[in-house]
Formats: sequence, structure tokens, C-alpha cells
Amino acid sequence: MDPTLGHFLTTIKNQGPVMKRIFGKLYVQVLLAVILGAIIGVLVPETGTALKPLGDAFIKLIKMLLAPVIFLTVVTGIAKMESMKELGRVGFRALIYFEVVSTLALVVGLVVVNVFKPGVGMNVDIASLDTSSLATYTTAAKHASFMDFVMNIIPDTIVDAFAKGNVLQILLFSILLGVALAQVGPRAKTFVDTLDSLMQGMFRIVNMVMRLAPIGAFGAIAFTIGKYGFGSLFSLGKLMACVYLTCGVFVICVLGPICRYSGFSLWKFLRFIKEELFTVLGTSSSESVLPQMISKMERAGVSKPVAGMIIPSGLTFNPDGQAIYYTIAAIFIAQATNTPLTLTDQLIVLAVLMFTSKGSAGVTGSGFIILAATLASLGTIPVAGMVLLLGVDRFMSEARAITNTIGNGVGTMAIAKWVGALDNAKMNRALNNEAEPFESETFPRATAEPSCPPFAEKGGRVAALK
Repeated sequence: MDPTLGHFLTTIKNQGPVMKRIFGKLYVQVLLAVILGAIIGVLVPETGTALKPLGDAFIKLIKMLLAPVIFLTVVTGIAKMESMKELGRVGFRALIYFEVVSTLALVVGLVVVNVFKPGVGMNVDIASLDTSSLATYTTAAKHASFMDFVMNIIPDTIVDAFAKGNVLQILLFSILLGVALAQVGPRAKTFVDTLDSLMQGMFRIVNMVMRLAPIGAFGAIAFTIGKYGFGSLFSLGKLMACVYLTCGVFVICVLGPICRYSGFSLWKFLRFIKEELFTVLGTSSSESVLPQMISKMERAGVSKPVAGMIIPSGLTFNPDGQAIYYTIAAIFIAQATNTPLTLTDQLIVLAVLMFTSKGSAGVTGSGFIILAATLASLGTIPVAGMVLLLGVDRFMSEARAITNTIGNGVGTMAIAKWVGALDNAKMNRALNNEAEPFESETFPRATAEPSCPPFAEKGGRVAALK
């Protein structure tokens, strides 16, 4: 054999395990699928549009698992707690954190849109806009009041909550059942252990479904590019640039200091959840990684009840990416339609969005519905101007979903640190990609029962789970 050919074949053979290790990583597979989907969408848009069921099927598989994962995680976590007072303390502090941080997201969006003025110079005539495409959103907005949102937290029946997959309703029932089982005490141990075993099985299913993430991302991106094309990107590129820039500024300048104050690095945290972020990039849905985020937070040292409560509730009460989008979109419409807004008017918009932005979870087309409801209630910015956003809204959803996911994860870590429910040693091992000591291979690392004790006691010690 020719020595050169033999050397080449040996090199290829040696490179095999390395390439397998690289391409075996889920986030690499998702990234390649996103690139391939974009190429298909550009070259053969009809085929790209026809691939929509691939993305939809993956999202449906994940949503199928949301209800049991949330239910089992929250119930088993709370049932093993020693102090019910700590549960209320966690909930109260979480609400404070959510309101403060999401308000900061609104403020950052307001500042950026006023600095870059993406709508100035468009001189859009409202009378010339075709608003028929907004009918679905404006009709839904008429029924999206704050009291409707509050009443919707309470399910008509327990079965109805699970059948509809309403996250807040499932969370409410799960918390109540967890508290009840904790009060029952040792008599409930067998039932709680059964639920815990079932939870391990559910997370095994999650791991199976996540292997399909590249296929889902491929179909979703191919559909988006194939249907909407790149033309709409260029026509409103300045608006898109503002949204992406603001999301980046928020993550670095707001979430970064929160991470530092909580004792961990933002960059290490982003590396820790990179697979989830690439999945969100492909699917444009933060819900698509909710079960994995709960597991990742437990693996990073957050106690099970805190991770089970904060991650699902953060979808509704901590929508940082949505908050940024709402502010920029509202002011952009005013700029594009030459609608004059004083500083007071803009502050009123921000104040209203502080409350309306919290009611978007579980609502189809939630972003447009909440924005339509907000603009209609203000009366100063024309709702018809939302037509300008229809072409590019889908391309900005990735930025919103990724920011929501990062903000939710950072918020869970920060709240856990605040209430003494974070195991620092376990967190450092996870973020530094170090193996757990005496780690069992019976179940995947991401699904293992967290060893961190859940809540801090006086004197700096942390109370152990029962």
C-alpha cells in the first residue's frame, strides 16, 4: 500500500471517534439542522413550508410531557419539605424578583427604541393599512382582561387543567397536593415514593423526545424561511436589530450582574444550558425546553421544590424577552405612524405593560394579543399599526424565546440563592462540567434527585429534605 494513502486512512480512522464525539452532541446536531433548514427554506420555499409538521410534532411531544413533569416535580419536592412557611417565602420573593427584572426589561427596551428610533422616517399612513389580518388578535384582546387572567388560574376541574395543559392551573393544583401530602406525613411516604419513581420515568421519556430536537428545529426553520422569506427581514431590519440588540444588552447588563451577585458566571451558565438554547433557537418556543430546564436547575444545585415552582411560573410572570418586545413594538408603531408621544405618554405605556405583560402564558398568539390589548386600552397608539409587525414578528420570536429561557434560568438560580435553596458546591461542579462524586449511572445526571438541601435555616445552615 502506498505510504501516503496508508497515512491518510490512518488519519481518518483516528479522527473517527473525535468527529463522532463532536457530532454526537445534541446542540451541534440542532445547529446543523437549523442551518440546513434555512438553506431549504431559501432554495425551495415550497418544500420548506411543507416541512412545518416536523416542528409542530416536536412541540406537541414536549407539550405532552409538560403537565406530568410539572405535576410530579412540584408535588414530590413540596411533599418532602420540612417547613411550609418556607414555601410561602419562596413564592413571595419570586414574585418580587419577577416584577423587578421584567420591569427592567421594559425600561431597557424603552431606552434602546428611543436611542435608535427604528420607526422614524417611515411616515406610514394608518388609513392605507389593511387591518383585516389583525382581526384574530384584536378580537381575542377584548377578552384578555386582568381578572380573566386571575380567574383562569383556577381550573374548572382537575382533569380539565391537565387536559388543556394549562401550566398555571397545573401548578396551583400541584402546590396544593404537595402541601397536603407534607401535612399527612409518614403515611404519604409510599405514595410520594411512587410519584418520585414515576417522575424518573417521565424524565427518561423527555430524554428520548429530545433526541428528535434536530428534526423539529429543521422543520420549524425551513417553514419560517420558506413562508416569510428574507425579503421582510430587510424591509424592517432596523426594528429587528433593535430587538436583538436590546435582548443582548439585557442579558449582559442586567442578568450578568444578577449572576455575579448570586455567585456564578453568566458565561458558564450559558454554556451549561447551551443545548436548551439551541433547541429554543430552532423551535422559537421556551416551552419546548421546560422539562429539561427543571432538570438542569436541579443538577445545578437548586432544590427540587424551588426548581419545580419557579421554572413553570416564570413562563408567565418573568417574560423578559416578551417585555422587551412589547416596549419596542409599541414605540416603533408610534414612530412609524408619526404619532407624537411625550415622555409621560411613554412612561404610561411602560406602567401598563408592567401588568399586561404578565398574562400571556397559554394564550394562542399571546404576543400580538397582549400588545393589541395594551394599545387598545391606552388609545394613544393606533392598533392598526400592528400590521407593520406581521411580516417580521416570527423572525423576532427567537430572540424573545431565548431571552425568556435565559432569564428564567438565571432567575431560578438567583431566587434559590436568595432563599438558601442553592447548593453552591453542586452548582460549581455543574457549571464547571465536573462529574458528581459517587454518581450513579442508573438514571441520567439531569434527572437525578438533587442532593442540595432546599431551604436555609438560621445560622446559615440549610434544612434537609425529609
